[in-house]
Amino acid sequence: MKTTFRWYGLGNDTIPLSYIKQIPSMSGVVWALHDMVAGEVWPEARIAEVKSQVEPYGLSIDVVESVNIHESIKLGAPEREQYIENYKTTLRNLGKYGVKVVCYNFMPVFDWIRTDLFKKTDDGSTALFYENARIEGIDPKILVKEFEKNSKDLTLPGWEPERLKHLDNLFDLYKGMTEDKLRENLKYFLEQIIPVAEDVGIKMAIHPDDPPFSVFGLPRIVKCHDDLQKIVDMVDSESNGITLCSGALGPNLQNDIPSMIRQFHKRIPFAHIRNIKVFENGDFLETSHLTRDGSLDIAEIIKAYHEVGFKGYYRPDHGRHIWEEKCRPGYGLYDRALGIMYIQGLWDICEKIKGEK
Repeated sequence: MKTTFRWYGLGNDTIPLSYIKQIPSMSGVVWALHDMVAGEVWPEARIAEVKSQVEPYGLSIDVVESVNIHESIKLGAPEREQYIENYKTTLRNLGKYGVKVVCYNFMPVFDWIRTDLFKKTDDGSTALFYENARIEGIDPKILVKEFEKNSKDLTLPGWEPERLKHLDNLFDLYKGMTEDKLRENLKYFLEQIIPVAEDVGIKMAIHPDDPPFSVFGLPRIVKCHDDLQKIVDMVDSESNGITLCSGALGPNLQNDIPSMIRQFHKRIPFAHIRNIKVFENGDFLETSHLTRDGSLDIAEIIKAYHEVGFKGYYRPDHGRHIWEEKCRPGYGLYDRALGIMYIQGLWDICEKIKGEK
């Protein structure tokens, strides 16, 4: 499998490309044009610029995360047609520059949700934290303001500033939206774009809902095994794939992630690997990648990827904030690099055992 590292671009990331290159097994960055508003066409010149910045370090731009979906597409509004056409044009432009995977999500209004960006842990590090009781009683606008205040002046991935300016209106638009209707809108989108993705050699990879249950009363349709099965069945194509994220699916301990890997591996071009600690009351904290530090069996997850001969891309996903590093919430250098070394160590053990049989 190919190791990648999420990078937010020159001037928008605390981590230089030269540092990323030094992480053993590194093959490329996972990137996006973070200033582009959802629904806009990504210009070829901007894509070429990123490629020219990254390739001198021997790194690829094979994986994009994310080309965000305009809310009109999720809502099934009449104007979705133009936004779908724009999305097709962006895919064609990305294909010209060698992009192989596009990660995206179909979460209404919000992307991932946490209640604390820098929760103090027992070892003195801080990490992303989700508190059930706080979500149940908080106005979403208050949460957004807190995040903007505490994000250390760095953009939060997936939280589009333009979208978040119109929270009240968006919540009104989603009134009455059911999971079945949202699923119909996803199917319509996939039926339109997958032929283009196939033509340009790109695999679309939908990211699970994070967390994998309804928040603020909004429907969620990428939260469990049955949801994933319905999505891969929508369009029978290897270009209709999944970003298998252990940390997003993990808060529901009924989700058997190794089993999902074994079943859906042919449709997993991209994997996010990380651990979380799930508490009895439903709260969860992001931990180190070590199996013993969280509720997920990362060793078994890596074993499953090895068993199926996974040759896709993975990244270590979120990390804790350690050694006083000043960084974007969840996206420092040190803990993610440690996570990669743990993952690679587990992979090496699997290789050794295989060779001895």
